[in-house]
Amino acid sequence: MRTWHEIRRFPFAVRLLLVNQLGVNIGFYLLIPYLATHLSENLGMSAALVGVVLGVRNLSQQGLFIIGGSASDRLGARGVIIAGCALRTVGFALFALGDGLAVLLAASGLSGLAGALFNPAVRAYLAQEAGERKAEAFALFNVFATTGALVGPLLGSALLLVDFRTSALTAAGIFAVLTVAQALVLPARGVEASGGGVLGDWREVLGNRAFLAFALAMVGMFTLENQLYLLLPAGAREATGWAGAAGLVFLVGTLSNLALQLRITTALKSRGNRGRWIATGLVVMGLAFLPPALGAGAGPGGWFDAVPVLLGALLLYLGIMVASPFVMELIPRFGRPELTGTYFGIFYVVSGMAAAVGNAVVGWAMDAGQGTGHGWLPWLCCAVFGLVSATGVAWLHRMGALPATPAPVSPAPAGERSSA
Repeated sequence: MRTWHEIRRFPFAVRLLLVNQLGVNIGFYLLIPYLATHLSENLGMSAALVGVVLGVRNLSQQGLFIIGGSASDRLGARGVIIAGCALRTVGFALFALGDGLAVLLAASGLSGLAGALFNPAVRAYLAQEAGERKAEAFALFNVFATTGALVGPLLGSALLLVDFRTSALTAAGIFAVLTVAQALVLPARGVEASGGGVLGDWREVLGNRAFLAFALAMVGMFTLENQLYLLLPAGAREATGWAGAAGLVFLVGTLSNLALQLRITTALKSRGNRGRWIATGLVVMGLAFLPPALGAGAGPGGWFDAVPVLLGALLLYLGIMVASPFVMELIPRFGRPELTGTYFGIFYVVSGMAAAVGNAVVGWAMDAGQGTGHGWLPWLCCAVFGLVSATGVAWLHRMGALPATPAPVSPAPAGERSSA
């Protein structure tokens, strides 16, 4: 009940963006997790071609976040959000309607470009609308995003009982509805000129060494978040011998998010500097991989053997709940408000590239651990990533490189409040 009460306290635009993120994640996760299987099994593509198609989506999204961020600052976040959702509608529809390599590459590229547009734009819009309550807004954003990430795969697996085309058209339909809804009711906001050209904006952000150091320090958070879709589901399946055990990881995350995310953010917001809590969250994320490491490589057992993996998933989600809202709150504070979108865009480019390297290391550790009988190796590798990132953030905090924590806003005395 507290979560829903808090939602109602935000402006209409923030509430709409929260619902939008729920829809975005439902549409995305009901299709993308099953795309590789469709390409290889239904269309008979080689592993190399499947990798190319999936890689085009990842590259176009990660590499073009800076375009979406700059477009948000220059053209207004509202229009960029709408354009991104419209492009993803087209991209997902192409997955349903075309089987040729050229069509699939176009669909993959458009889908990635769409994410590059609306991801930084949504966060910039949310940061601007939430004012001094950014942390709470991004906490609720996480709740809706996590819920969508659970509902999407469940809906996708049900639709695949019909066929992949039905799943893809449903995903496209969700994005089409989001596009129309935003075009009709998302309020337009004025755009303040940054005072220079796009290249000048990029030079200003890239010249902010404290910001770049922070983005690189967050490699641990993004690398470990990705293990919710790689290492932890694999660990749950290995422990139980049941393919559906991966769904328990997302169920744990959704339930804990709904129950705890807003409470955690509200409790921590007035207790200490943001850098301290981000580092603490990263430590918890790193420690989350130690319980599963204890039973790794033992082979399928009973349901009790899944407990260490689910405990690890719970700790990982708790760490994300501690750190993520404050990370999102901190990013715009590194620079001018006119460059909020650019800061988000470049943050995702830098940290995304670093996390890609991190994921490659984790993948190598999984293969090496399986080949040598050291099943604990990838889990230990992830723990190290979390602790190293936490150390980096703590060092930046100690050096005074992070933006100052905003002072709490006290309510005005009753006699001074406006009667409007």
